[in-house]
Amino acid sequence: MLRRLVVLFAVLASTGRAQSAPPVYDPASYVQTSHDIPMRDGLTLHLEIFSPPNATEALPFLLQRTPYGVGGSRGRVTGSYKELAQDGYIFVFQDIRGRYKSNGTFVMQRPPRLFDGPKDAIDESTDTYDSIEWLLKNIPRNNGRVGMLGVSYDGWTAAMAMLDPHPALKAVSPQASPSDMFIGDDFHHNGAFRLSYGFEYAFMTEDSKENENFAFDRYDTYDWYLQLGPLSTVQSRYLKDKVLPTWRDFTEHPNYDAFWQRQAMKPYLKRVTMPTLNVAGWWDQEDFYGPVMIYRTLEQQDKANQNVLVVGPWWHGGWSSGPGQKIGAIDFGSPTGEYYRTKLQAPFFAKHLKDRGNFVAAEATVFESGSNSWRTFTAWPPKEAVTKSLYFRDGGVLSFDAPTAADSAGVDAFVSDPAKPVPYRKRPIEPTYYPKGSGWRTWLMEDQRFVQNRPDVLSWETPVLTQDVVVAGEITAKLFASTTGQDADWVVKLIDVYPEDNAPDHTLGGFELMVANDVFRGRFRNSFEKPEPLVPNRVTPFTVDLHTQSYRFKRGHRIMVQVQSTWFPLIDRNPQTWVPNIFTAKASDYKAQTHRVWRTPRTPSRVEIQTVTP
Repeated sequence: MLRRLVVLFAVLASTGRAQSAPPVYDPASYVQTSHDIPMRDGLTLHLEIFSPPNATEALPFLLQRTPYGVGGSRGRVTGSYKELAQDGYIFVFQDIRGRYKSNGTFVMQRPPRLFDGPKDAIDESTDTYDSIEWLLKNIPRNNGRVGMLGVSYDGWTAAMAMLDPHPALKAVSPQASPSDMFIGDDFHHNGAFRLSYGFEYAFMTEDSKENENFAFDRYDTYDWYLQLGPLSTVQSRYLKDKVLPTWRDFTEHPNYDAFWQRQAMKPYLKRVTMPTLNVAGWWDQEDFYGPVMIYRTLEQQDKANQNVLVVGPWWHGGWSSGPGQKIGAIDFGSPTGEYYRTKLQAPFFAKHLKDRGNFVAAEATVFESGSNSWRTFTAWPPKEAVTKSLYFRDGGVLSFDAPTAADSAGVDAFVSDPAKPVPYRKRPIEPTYYPKGSGWRTWLMEDQRFVQNRPDVLSWETPVLTQDVVVAGEITAKLFASTTGQDADWVVKLIDVYPEDNAPDHTLGGFELMVANDVFRGRFRNSFEKPEPLVPNRVTPFTVDLHTQSYRFKRGHRIMVQVQSTWFPLIDRNPQTWVPNIFTAKASDYKAQTHRVWRTPRTPSRVEIQTVTP
């Protein structure tokens, strides 16, 4: 009897220990060490490692690989990764090849090595593999598991690590990672070149081994880029003898050729199966296309339900620090960033790297702006979503009713003049990386009334809504348009127009909030690989992917669509005449042209939205 009691007490004690609260670590106490570690080709890469002192358990690694320098990494441990640091991890921050303290040559988004290529080839995946191997063998008190995470380029390096993963890599969170630099991420959208960002980012990362901003002589870069003239002057007037490999690539690869296709991530992800937390922001000014595309591609082979999507009301990386409650004038009603870090990110890594907790993520966790609430779905887009069309009608009306026979001559026209392009945000437009502060992060949330009355911006809007319209899924513009020229860009914006007497915040009365948007370069309507000139004055269909959203247009609001052809200097000016390569166009190639958007029963221009029941 006594022996049975001893065994029973032992079992109870053991159960009590298993259910006891895990230790909480102090992020400020983490100890920092520095290392330069060898890769398989003999080059060394630099690491900064942060570990909690006197840990009572073996800990997993969290690895972040970056081109932006690891010098301020302690601030990440005590700031953006505070919730993770409290759980206890060995944080590893690494300079990638050719950046800051790492040796080698930096290659912008180094393409993955070919599996049937040279055996000694290197890429970001091999560097990650070699780094993990070194960590496991040389850093004591690790539990043999590694997770990776990062935002933007750091998210891309995390995704690349999954292509040929080390066996110890158990969970990855690519956040705001680019996926395709020609179709939808940093450098191009649907073939249209993202001028200001592309030029300034290439200069920042490639003019020296450490970040260095281009020295503009104008505060308003709208003026600077306009006076620059054709893109062919960039090298001769400003770069001169400097060689920026990425700018050279822009000029030599104006179409979706093998260069861009080899960088694109989608073909490589078809062999990946790993717990993956994909993160995106609805108002990400740099990489919204990428993380959604990565999620969708991984989902095709996700048999274990371990690939999930989280999207919140954030600018690029806005979930990683701060409360995440406001962007510009818009308040989302709760600290959405804190919610993500405590309720989603920390439990995800605790489960997969520590076997701790009972975290089960929904297939899609999305923030529905407008109602300002988190929603979960078993698929994204939701299986129950239905498609509705918002048709362009006479008198600037946007309607759920299609054009009728009475609209048989329906058309709206405007003159697009490359000499007077529409600014993409309210001027002055500071440099993207202006050290004294720039509006770049928040421009997608700007009030669109600043272009409302321009003659080169068309607008259609619904009457005041009598019930909520809930978007959950894809948004696609279907335009029927013509031009007097041989090329044209089409910018489409879906907008929430607030009531004039907006309660409880009257300062937002009439505010025009851009919910979805994008640009399409007309020459690529049939093929991104082989552009073709437009036929002057021929009505031509164009499909513009406005991506995906979770948004509630509330009763009392109105829905607006704006269409324009310039978005400067975010997008380079289209000459609107035919030139094989816009990067070599002459000043005389840039001509004003008349564009027409048709709205007849046979050519019903519209925006299609996927909706769910309010």
